[in-house]
Amino acid sequence: MRVYRRTYKRDGAEHTVSKWYIDFVDHRGIHRRISGLTDKKASEALGRQIERLVAAKLAREPLSRELSAWVETLSSALRSSLGRFGVLDGQRLAAGRALKEHIEDWRGFLSAKDNTPRYVGMKVSRVLKIVEGCRFMYWSDLAATRVMTFLSEMRDGGNGISAQTFNFYLQAAKQFCKWMCRDGRATSNPLEFLDGLNVRTDRRHDRRALTVDEIRRLLDTTADGPTIRKLPGPTRALLYRLALETGLRANELASLTRESFRFDTDPPTVTVAAGYSKHRREDTLPLRPATAARVRELAAIAFPGVPIFTMPRYRRMAEVLAEDLRAARAGWLDEAKTPAERQRREESDFLKYVDGAGRYADFHCLCHTCGSLLAAGGVHPRVAQSIMRHSTIELTMNRYSHVYAGQEADAVDKLPDFGGSAKAVEQRRKAAE
Repeated sequence: MRVYRRTYKRDGAEHTVSKWYIDFVDHRGIHRRISGLTDKKASEALGRQIERLVAAKLAREPLSRELSAWVETLSSALRSSLGRFGVLDGQRLAAGRALKEHIEDWRGFLSAKDNTPRYVGMKVSRVLKIVEGCRFMYWSDLAATRVMTFLSEMRDGGNGISAQTFNFYLQAAKQFCKWMCRDGRATSNPLEFLDGLNVRTDRRHDRRALTVDEIRRLLDTTADGPTIRKLPGPTRALLYRLALETGLRANELASLTRESFRFDTDPPTVTVAAGYSKHRREDTLPLRPATAARVRELAAIAFPGVPIFTMPRYRRMAEVLAEDLRAARAGWLDEAKTPAERQRREESDFLKYVDGAGRYADFHCLCHTCGSLLAAGGVHPRVAQSIMRHSTIELTMNRYSHVYAGQEADAVDKLPDFGGSAKAVEQRRKAAE
């Protein structure tokens, strides 16, 4: 290796450039020259590091963690030069690419894993929002403090994001960084140590569970209702019934084709493809025969591979359910026989989209209702967890199992009678005989 300054002549005088240059021999034995720094010692140190890269290339050994971290600090121009000479391989050279280019590669990786376009778009858009908001250009720009500050600023104000949404953004960013490391494009995840917020302290969109009476009213009214967003009333009623009996989410229901169902088995089943399943694996759930028979009629006229239910996007589906709830509630209010009874009904939360406690009856509340009815029916928690496809029993019991009115009183009534002495209890028993 040799470090030197270039000279040139102008107006009969010799001049020396301020920048030092580095001559080195690459792994092929070819002399190379790159631009160094204005300081000689710093340029010599840079040359020694390049020689270490060449030595690793000759020995066909992976770069040490220290040398890999140093490569990530190089300017994009220097990385491009070393990559052009073959001293740096494609993955190491990737560190000098713009972050948005890496994100597009990550998009392709997520798509190749059979994730739904909606899932991929949601993940990528969250990471892009952070990158653009923090003005990150390259991997070396990523800083945990700036990410947390940006997400905290998104929470400020009356319309700020919730703690849960905060966690979703952070999770997507950490997932992208983890992929960068696993793909060999980076050596460490700068966001790895960051933790999410406690969502229990900031609930913005809590759901409630519908009662059996509310469900019956909703299904009956919807079945006789008009077409909304290209979904006829009977189809919407069947869709709600399917969600209530299986716990399937809106995007999972929207993915179902006639090939997803097995009507001739005992019991009939529905299978959700891994790309649409909530935990990214194929799920098969049992169906009630009566529900399966109705779905079979609809599937019979559907084209192969085409979704049976022409559902709108998730938020629009919540609006559809809200409209059906309003229609069912209006019919229930009109059945009041006296003004006093109507007033009592109007003050009730029965069939309301948002109840007095601020809890929502949106489409996802049908999953909560499924879990709550399983719990109320005495289904073993582990069985309910399997049906709901939850990762932990805590999620099934704490998030998706709601206590209905009267359940606590019924439970207390089942406790033994502790009144009086044992002798008095025995006398009462004999008297009863």
